[in-house]
Amino acid sequence: MREYTVPPVVTAPPVGGLADVVFDHALDDPDRVVLGRRAPDGGWQDVTSAGFRDEVLALAKGLLAQGIRFGDRVAIMARTRYEWTLFDFALWAVGAQPVPVYPTSSAEQVYWTLYDAGVSACVVENEDQAMTVGSVVDRLPQLARLWQLDAGAVAELVAAGAPVADEVVHRHRRAVTPDAVATVIYTSGTTGRPKGCVLTHANFMYETDTMVARWETVFRARPEDEPSTLLFLPLAHVFGRMVEVAAIRARVKLGHQPVLSAERLLPDLASFRPTFFLAVPYVFEKVFAAARRRAEAEGRGGPFERAVETAVRYAEAREQRSLGQGPGPSAALRVQHQVFEKLVYAKVREAMGGRVRHAMSGGSAMSRRLGLFFDGAGVTVFEGYGLTESCAAATANPPGATKYGTVGPPIPGTTVHIAEDGEVWLHGRHVFAGYLNDPRATAEVLREGWLATGDLGRLDGDGYLTITGRKKEILVTSGGKSVSPGALEERVRCHPLVAQCIVLGNDRPYVAALLTLDPEGVAHWLAMRGRPALGPAQLVRDPELTAEVRRAVVAANTLVSRAEGIRTFRVLAEQFTEQDGLLTPSLKLKRRAIEKAYAVEVAALYPE
Repeated sequence: MREYTVPPVVTAPPVGGLADVVFDHALDDPDRVVLGRRAPDGGWQDVTSAGFRDEVLALAKGLLAQGIRFGDRVAIMARTRYEWTLFDFALWAVGAQPVPVYPTSSAEQVYWTLYDAGVSACVVENEDQAMTVGSVVDRLPQLARLWQLDAGAVAELVAAGAPVADEVVHRHRRAVTPDAVATVIYTSGTTGRPKGCVLTHANFMYETDTMVARWETVFRARPEDEPSTLLFLPLAHVFGRMVEVAAIRARVKLGHQPVLSAERLLPDLASFRPTFFLAVPYVFEKVFAAARRRAEAEGRGGPFERAVETAVRYAEAREQRSLGQGPGPSAALRVQHQVFEKLVYAKVREAMGGRVRHAMSGGSAMSRRLGLFFDGAGVTVFEGYGLTESCAAATANPPGATKYGTVGPPIPGTTVHIAEDGEVWLHGRHVFAGYLNDPRATAEVLREGWLATGDLGRLDGDGYLTITGRKKEILVTSGGKSVSPGALEERVRCHPLVAQCIVLGNDRPYVAALLTLDPEGVAHWLAMRGRPALGPAQLVRDPELTAEVRRAVVAANTLVSRAEGIRTFRVLAEQFTEQDGLLTPSLKLKRRAIEKAYAVEVAALYPE
């Protein structure tokens, strides 16, 4: 199949902007709890529709008092926290345009974003970020204001806006139209300088209303549950931003968690107890790895692996039944599954707060086996696909008809087309307006209304999309063999000792790889063997560990032909990090930067 369309389920909004819903909900249901805010004691405070409306209005008045005007761009440089959402809706209420900046950005990255977007003010989280902005402020003559959240920025602005009449904000808000620019989100820049994606209020309203209309049934485990979600994705990324807007529009209780790491995230999932959440595959990988380590430490490694196999087979049988291809799990498989329910599956769900029965995954590929395990363990993960340029999701697996290993059919109102060279093209009302200040780059990706994604994929007979690679990441060996690195890298990373994998081989005689180790996985592996802790330099030379990692490489090579397989590899002493400029904020590999940083190690893989 070369093209597939799913009809829309919502209509484009004829008037208004994103902030209107805050005021509408406060009128309709003022006492409904719509946000959970972190309390000083570490707990959660409820915020009602009316309470959030009042905070948005007060902050919006302060922004006007401090000189922010309709159409101004204001940068927000912070982790995922309540105040980001507050500023987003306050800025939208006065017709301004928030511009996200990743909190880990370097001074030059901050400079480029603020300069290219022409921001007139900037919100930062802490003193370090304020100093980063300050180091480039002399090159930003248009930047007039800098507010610091941890230094009382919200209270300062609210006090400044007290004399401003509410009606002044409402006049600004009523002047916002759907085709007005809502935000400029800069791509994370795996190659080249980041580009500013211009997204309108209509883009976000259509995208989020579509997701809510089609997936609303998965927001809660039981009909009586009040839907809630904990947002831990970066709000500087379009995925996190879409979740924020959708939650507010759908009256889903929204909490914020600022650190995307398992050790910080899992306790907050346990305390907030969301009914569903949206994440990147990394989160599901960490939850699974933690469950496996705990079982092995308790001497239940064997039963855990049998529980995994049972969950996978059980989910596969259910998947086939949902697609009309089988009768579902057999009686014997159902009994086996029930045996492991309390022993394993309930504990996995409890680690995610206990109430989660559905989740969505995006940002990068999730392995089919991992998705099947979670489904068999009682948490259906709907994998989707999208870009900043498509305002997040463009495809997603639908409720009741999930095909693991695919990213689903187009979301309603979207068409997916596979070009002659295999590139995925998208069409829909959520597709962006273009790149800021870059008509040439816009013309390269927007072709008569179609978004050329740069990703390669295929559609099956039911219209489900599978992403097979990225055009710019296809490796061509010196022997002329084309290799898509993604599947190999994903399979190697499935091993509990491996944190990251980058496959090499462009213009080289064969395929090789650089691997990094997972510290928790290695510590557990050593402990289970009664071995003492080893330093990074000792680990990379340890023959037993190298042999274990080689098994992951051999398993990955079964996916491809011999010419496409990884012939040799090198284990590195340190992980690739965003701070070192080797990962994007959404945890994608910066391939050119990694090859440059590890040029010596790469050269050693290809001795003359």
